[in-house]
Amino acid sequence: MQTDRCRRGVGPLSVRGLRWLAAVNLAALAAACATRAPEPPSERQVVAAAPALPLGGRVLGRSERFVIYQPAAGDTLRSIALRFLGSESRDWVVADFNGIAQAEADRPLTIPLKPINPMGVYADQYQTVPILCYHRFASGGGTGGGKMIMSSANFAAQLEWLARNDYHVIPLSQLIGFMQGRQSLPRRSVVITIDDGYESVHRVALPLLRKYGFAATLFVYTDFIGASDALSWSQLQDLEASGLVDVQAHSKTHRNLIERDTADSDERYREILEVEARVPREVLERKLAVQVKSFAYPYGDANQAVLDVLTRQRYQLAVTVNPGGNGFFAQPLMLRRTMIYGDLDLAAFKLKLQIVRGVGAP
Repeated sequence: MQTDRCRRGVGPLSVRGLRWLAAVNLAALAAACATRAPEPPSERQVVAAAPALPLGGRVLGRSERFVIYQPAAGDTLRSIALRFLGSESRDWVVADFNGIAQAEADRPLTIPLKPINPMGVYADQYQTVPILCYHRFASGGGTGGGKMIMSSANFAAQLEWLARNDYHVIPLSQLIGFMQGRQSLPRRSVVITIDDGYESVHRVALPLLRKYGFAATLFVYTDFIGASDALSWSQLQDLEASGLVDVQAHSKTHRNLIERDTADSDERYREILEVEARVPREVLERKLAVQVKSFAYPYGDANQAVLDVLTRQRYQLAVTVNPGGNGFFAQPLMLRRTMIYGDLDLAAFKLKLQIVRGVGAP
């Protein structure tokens, strides 16, 4: 059984050790402040002191890297994250660092103001982020219609399991900061992606994503938009307006980009690739007012010529269909992605979620 040992602080300096060092440093800081004039408050301190945030807890100590805070009755992890980290969605930072599920009045918390381990590397393992790939959805609980169709009942069961087991569904774009060593991610991070652009994404998947507040990236090939069983432009606009679905590129025609006609010259092949990468980006940005920075390879295939074109077209991330999780060292234009088929039961679904990998593992 896979164990998330990250929660126990594996490594040369554990989370418990970091909390101890934070307390020591802040005690020294408090003593020093008694003998010198106070410095002007930082922007973060001004935000923390704003009267619009009705928190009654006490700041016991502060440095540039940590705050020790004693919550008051009514404080929650989300309100504490908003006060000190600028966003309620950063509540997982407080929870993970202190090893808690909720704030308790009068139990002091240590809040890291800067990423502690942004690449998720520990002594004997490292964090990986699985990217899940769906295609079509069907109402009800049936599994007929082919393995590419996910029933609403199965999709709901998978989302419910993620929510109940402390998984954080993050936007694909957050992997950029993680791979650049700038942004920590929740230890149980997972990304949901959906390919092609079938209308069932709007009819079936969106209501369930809304129910759980989960983000998803939708990769569409633009020649398909408006077809009989495809999403319309108004539906795509509605998906974007939800704040949960990020529409990105899946090529223009969905042709396999590594296949070329024997009669095509190198120049002609490069022109074809340019169109497949450039046109969807331009069309989606014009029609939806989005920034298109991610690309899903049709059939998951890419070669060096394709990678060169995506680089010229300013794509930052691209996904394959090679299964597995993505560590901090993953190649941004060759991210691993795991197919989730309609006939997958919940037990098999759980095995697809690779969130940690041992150092030296094959």
